[in-house]
Amino acid sequence: MSRLAGCNVIAKDLEVYAAEMPPSDYSIAREVAGVERVANDAGFERFHLYGHSGGGAVALAYAAAHADRLLSLALDEPAYDFTDAIRADMEVVEPLKSLPAPERIRAFMRLQVSPEVELSPPTGPPPPWMATRPAGIEAFLQALDQHERLTEKYRAVHAPVLYTWGSLTHARWFAMAKRLAALFPDFTTACFEGLHHLNASQQAEPDRVAELLAVLWARGERSS
Repeated sequence: MSRLAGCNVIAKDLEVYAAEMPPSDYSIAREVAGVERVANDAGFERFHLYGHSGGGAVALAYAAAHADRLLSLALDEPAYDFTDAIRADMEVVEPLKSLPAPERIRAFMRLQVSPEVELSPPTGPPPPWMATRPAGIEAFLQALDQHERLTEKYRAVHAPVLYTWGSLTHARWFAMAKRLAALFPDFTTACFEGLHHLNASQQAEPDRVAELLAVLWARGERSS
């Protein structure tokens, strides 16, 4: 990621994982407020925002709520796009809720990738942070469904948007790219061949991601 040397990059985890259990009033609005808090604490007036998976969904919600603060928006396979179409897609998750936690996580991972991808069986004990994932994922999915639809609000986001996905990820992310391309005024895409949701671009090809972000950020700063 040497291409981004000198940039003030702040990594932020989801608010849903801030404690051992999600709060009873957890919502996507809490995640949006978390991004706003971190940006304010850093002294950012306007900034570039990048998110993968759940972070990508939060980035979309933030863009809809605070379009005026974004110089650019980069999305890598957002978990959700707050449209009616994604609501129907996510019905496949419902049967997973009856499974025991370890099986539920495994089945959930299977839904992230193309059918041709073979997932390696887990080896050794799970890392400590995995203990918060089942409850966190359940709370996050529920909050996504309860959040308002954002379709029309995307049209007011004039910052450039970059959307990336892997060729071996689940087909719903390609469908999402086409949906969002029709909603955002300035929208470009990039596909990473041979990658998928569980082997994401920022992990597998960080130099290419950095190059794409550098170009996007330059465009965003020029247009601002």
